[in-house]
Amino acid sequence: MAIHPRTSTLAGFGTALVLTLAAFALVEMRYFVRQTTFILIGALGVLQILIHFRYFLQLRLRAESRDRILTLAFAAVVGVLMAIGTLWIIADLKRRMMPGH
Repeated sequence: MAIHPRTSTLAGFGTALVLTLAAFALVEMRYFVRQTTFILIGALGVLQILIHFRYFLQLRLRAESRDRILTLAFAAVVGVLMAIGTLWIIADLKRRMMPGH
């Protein structure tokens, strides 16, 4: 039984919305200590990334989608390298421009 694409997208949207609201609720309610809240928000973020992969990008762990997963992994590595490089450059500029701090 095939699931209609609109149903799959709506399920993904609903799940992503619930995860987003849960993260906001964690911060607003202040039920946990700060470190626990950070860990829970990070876990909700990773879960939301997986939901986006599954429902919006249609990535599944099957042989047909192997090329798509490799392309996504390459894009993730490039993005991480760019972010690390940016932070490195900013830290170096701060060190050079404000040597006393």
